[in-house]
Amino acid sequence: MTEFMINNMAPIIFASMVLFMLIGFPVAFALAANGIFFGLVGIELGLLGPQLFQALPDRIYGVMANDTLLAIPFFTFMGLILERSGMAEDLLDTIGQLFGPLRGGLAFAVIFVGALLAATTGVVAASVISMGLISLPIMLRYGYDKKLASGVIAASGTLAQIIPPSLVLIIMADQLGKSVGDMYAGAFIPGFVLTGLYVGYVILIAIFKPEWVPALPLEARSIRGVKLLLRVLTTLVPPLFLIFLVLGTIFLGIATPTEGGAMGATGALFMAIGRKRLSWKLLRQAMETTAKLTTFVVFILVGARVFSLTFYGVDGHKWVEHLLSGLPGGQIGFLIVVNILVFLLAFFLDFFELSFIVVPLLGPVADKLGIDLIWFGVLLAVNMQTSFMHPPFGFALFYLRSVAPPTIKTTDIYWGAIPFVCIQIIMIALVIMFPQMVTFGLDKDVKVDLDSVQIEMPSSYYGNPATTPGQESTPADSKAAEDAANKAIMDSMKPEPAK
Repeated sequence: MTEFMINNMAPIIFASMVLFMLIGFPVAFALAANGIFFGLVGIELGLLGPQLFQALPDRIYGVMANDTLLAIPFFTFMGLILERSGMAEDLLDTIGQLFGPLRGGLAFAVIFVGALLAATTGVVAASVISMGLISLPIMLRYGYDKKLASGVIAASGTLAQIIPPSLVLIIMADQLGKSVGDMYAGAFIPGFVLTGLYVGYVILIAIFKPEWVPALPLEARSIRGVKLLLRVLTTLVPPLFLIFLVLGTIFLGIATPTEGGAMGATGALFMAIGRKRLSWKLLRQAMETTAKLTTFVVFILVGARVFSLTFYGVDGHKWVEHLLSGLPGGQIGFLIVVNILVFLLAFFLDFFELSFIVVPLLGPVADKLGIDLIWFGVLLAVNMQTSFMHPPFGFALFYLRSVAPPTIKTTDIYWGAIPFVCIQIIMIALVIMFPQMVTFGLDKDVKVDLDSVQIEMPSSYYGNPATTPGQESTPADSKAAEDAANKAIMDSMKPEPAK
């Protein structure tokens, strides 16, 4: 038994960690408990040295000293202030009036506002709950199909997962050791392509099932003409300015993601003040929720560091690398297996847990196979987006259920989510087939052939006149110059005569 544990310590640790989480043990404590327990077992079996845990304080301090993670509370706070200041309500009302005459107009408005909220808030829960409270009763009132209405709202809310400033992209960049700005730039096009696929699905429904997505009746379109145009401009300009303030400054290199998050949080406060919606109660709620989410993230990250300390100590990363790099099909085989694995794990784990547990194990293998890590991170982020939509454990479905009226059954929400999960799977395939969607616009690494590098150093004559321009030096000149230089060095080393 002892020999079996010594030879298979890495898979035993991994299986134990999965078992702990499946029985419902909190993820942060499951990771830390497994790391400490198997670290002590490894020391007892002679696999690890007693000094293993001496490295633990430095690893935990590294989490606390990571400036990149400061962007998480900033963007969370920004999203909560915007969500509670009524921006989503104004946007949905205005865009709903704009698209009202079209079949599926309310669904188009929800998708458009979902993308806009994703680019300003970056928080899935805020987007889903806001649109569920505001749009779902209106869509049901005017005869929308229950399943379609539920699916559109849940899916549009999850766009905050992939469209910058997404929280998961910050964590993904941190875990893969890449720039958050590059990860944002890489995810920008896939995020809006996915939005376009959602719109395409609603268009198909409007063509083949028009009774599911009726247009708004004339009496429901209370704003028209110039008044509607002015309403659209005044409603859209502030959030678009905030998007530029956050993402524009990051993409232009003016601000780091952390600084962009701080500017976004400040901008959200000014927007709330301008709407006269800011109060001490709202501010306190936003700060408390931000503190809880940030603490949740840090606890999981600390637990993951404790777990990885032991797991790497028993060469678990080599076991994972050997397991995945030996798959048939090279890069394609690796990508297929990894995406299926992440898709299945997303039934039980949310994106924070997947980012902290799975990504650090997959990243080194992908790098060794020559896969661009920015592209790989965006691909995994698109895949993890399904974790919010998976029946029966998708968090977006739970958020929508909490605010949906009693006429909406839970099965309606589940069946409405399935087509959008299929669209997200199609998006994963598109990212694999067209990697330029991610890599377009990113700075390319300059490859240098070290064998062709030549180093030329100018001659130094230590004060002696150089050769006249246009006149080649002779070996005798070079020898004389070298002798003069050596003499000057020796003279400088002699002690000065006493005065």
